Amino acid sequence: MASESLSEVHQSVDPNQKKGWRKVFAFLGPAYLISVGYMDPGNWATDLAGGSQFGYKLIWVLLMSNLIALLLQSLSARLGIVKGLDLAQASKKAYPKWVNLPLYILAQIAIIACDLAEIIGMAIGLNLLFGLPIIWGISITVLDTILLLFLLKKGMRSMEAFILSMVFIVGLSFLFEMFIVKPDLGEVVKGLVPSELNSSALYIAIGIIGATVMPHNLYLHSSLVQTRKIERTSSGIRQAIKFNIMDTAIALNLAFFVNAAILILAAAAFYENGYHEVAEIQDAYKLLENIFGNAAPTLFAIALIASGQSSTITGTLAGQIIMEGHLNLRIEPWVRRLITRLLAIAPAFFTILHFGENALGELLILSQVVLSLQLAFAIIPLIYFTSNKNEMGEFVIKNWVKILAWISAGVIIILNVKLVIDEINIWLQESGKNDIWIYVAIIPIAIALGLLLLYIIVEPLLSRNKKIKDPLVPHGSAVTFADLNAIEYKNIGVAIDFSDNDKNVIRHAVLQGGKKAHYTLIHIVETAGAKYHKQNVLDMETINDEDNLKKYQQNLERLGYTATLAIGYGSSAQAITDIVNKSNIDFLVLGTHGHKGFKDLLFGSTVDSVRHNVKVPVLVVRK
Repeated sequence: MASESLSEVHQSVDPNQKKGWRKVFAFLGPAYLISVGYMDPGNWATDLAGGSQFGYKLIWVLLMSNLIALLLQSLSARLGIVKGLDLAQASKKAYPKWVNLPLYILAQIAIIACDLAEIIGMAIGLNLLFGLPIIWGISITVLDTILLLFLLKKGMRSMEAFILSMVFIVGLSFLFEMFIVKPDLGEVVKGLVPSELNSSALYIAIGIIGATVMPHNLYLHSSLVQTRKIERTSSGIRQAIKFNIMDTAIALNLAFFVNAAILILAAAAFYENGYHEVAEIQDAYKLLENIFGNAAPTLFAIALIASGQSSTITGTLAGQIIMEGHLNLRIEPWVRRLITRLLAIAPAFFTILHFGENALGELLILSQVVLSLQLAFAIIPLIYFTSNKNEMGEFVIKNWVKILAWISAGVIIILNVKLVIDEINIWLQESGKNDIWIYVAIIPIAIALGLLLLYIIVEPLLSRNKKIKDPLVPHGSAVTFADLNAIEYKNIGVAIDFSDNDKNVIRHAVLQGGKKAHYTLIHIVETAGAKYHKQNVLDMETINDEDNLKKYQQNLERLGYTATLAIGYGSSAQAITDIVNKSNIDFLVLGTHGHKGFKDLLFGSTVDSVRHNVKVPVLVVRK
C-alpha cells in the first residue's frame, strides 16, 4: 500500500524542469479544482434563495465567506506542502482512534451532502435542457464514475484541464447573463456593507457559508498540492507556498465573482420584479425565460450541468482522501465513488417520492447547512496543525494569521450554535405531543457533537508539545535488523490453470523450496456443475483436469520432487484459500490470469482476492 495522499497522482507534476512564468503555471491548478466546489449547484440554491428573498443585502456574507475560504485554503495548502500530509492524515496521527471515527463519519456526511447537491443540479440541468424526468436524471448520474476513472488514468494535468473548461463555461454563462439583467450597481455596493440577520436570513447565510467554505475542500487542497514535485529545501518549500497562495487567490476570487453574479442575478431578475420566494432552480429557469427570453435560461442550464459534473469529481477525490487518512482504508476509486453516489441518491429519491420535485430546492439548501455544521470539525485541527511550531518549524503561520483564523472559526461556530438552538426550538414548538423524539434523539446528538468539538479544541492545549506521530502514513517507521536468515518452506502450494504459464509457475515454485520441500499442486474446477455439486461433480472437464494434474505430478516426481494433488470446486479465489488454509501450505505460487481492467470486473481478480485472504507469503508469476 502506498503511503502518499492520492498516490495515483502524487508528485506527478514536476515544476522544477520549467523556468519563469512556465514554472508559475506548473504550480497553478490545485486551487481551481477546489474552486469548483465553491460554485456548485448547492451554491446556486443558496445564492438564488438569498438574492430572491433579500435582494443585494447578503452580498457581504458572500464576501466574508470568500475571505474566510481564502485564509483556510491557504492554511490547508501550507500543511500539505510543509508536512507532506493531508488534513485527514494529520488528524489521524494527532487525535486518538475514538475521535477519528466520528471525524470521519462527519466528513463523510459532508461529502454525501455535497454530492447530493451535484446530483440534484445535474438532474435539473438535464431536465431543463432535454426534458429528461428528474428522477431519471438522478438515476443516470451514477454513470459519472466512468468519467472519473478516465480522468484519473489520464493524469493530474488532464483532470485540471477538464475542470478548468467546466469553470470557464460557468463563468462565461453568467458573464453573458449579467449583461442581460443589468443589475443596479449602487445597490450592489450597498450589499457589501454588513447588516443584521433575522432568523430566515441567518438560515440562508449559514447555507451560503457552508456552500462557500466547504469542509471537504480543506482535506482535498492539502492533498492536491502534493501532486507538485518540489525541492524539499527551505527555499523550495517557501516558493511552493508562495505560488500556491497565488493559485488560491486567483481561483477563489473567480469563484466569488461567479457566486456574486448568481446572487445579483437573482436580486435583479426576481427580487426587483416581486418574485421573493424563488428557491427552486426550476423556477429560476422559467422566470428567466419569461423575463429575458431564450438565451439566459439556456446558458443557465448549461452552466448548471458543468458545475455539477466538475464538483462531483472533486468530491470523489476528497472522499478517497478522508477514508484513507482517517481509517487507513484504501479501496478502488470507482467503488468509493459508487458508494458515495448511492448514499446521496437515496435522500434525493425519498424527497421526490414523498414530497415531490418542488421540495428539491429546500433539500439543496439543507445540504449546504449540513456542510456548514461540519466545518468547525475540520477548521480547528487545521489551525492547530499550522500554528504548531514543533511541526511547521520556520513555516509556522504568523500570529496575525493565527488570530484571523481563530476569529473566522469563532464566527462560524457561533453562527452554527445559534442556528442549531433556533432550529431545535422551532422543532419543539411545531412537534406538539411528538416532542419526545427530539428530546430522545436530536438533543443528545447535538450535545454529543458539542462535547466532541470542545474536546478537539481543548486537547491540543493539554498536549501542546506533542508531535504528529509517524510522518509517513498510513505506514509507520522502518525497523532495524541484524541478520536475515534463509527461510525453508516445507509445503509450497502451486496454483495450476493449464495455461502456457504453468511451466513458469512450477519453475518459480521449485526455486523457492528445492527438493527438500513438498509441493501441493492446486487446480480449481469452475464449471457450473462444480459450483453446485462440488466434489460430487463428474463432468468431462473435471475428469480431464484431474488427469492433466496427475501428469504434472508424475513429471515432478520423475525429476526428484515430492508432490500431491488438491482439487477445488467453484469460485477460484475461495477454493484456493480453503485449500491453502486446510493443507498447512506455508508458501503459495500463483500465475496471473492474463486479463485486467474491465475483464477484472467481469471475470473477477483471483490473485488479489487470494492474497488478501491467505496468511502465507504469495509469489505472483506474471504471464
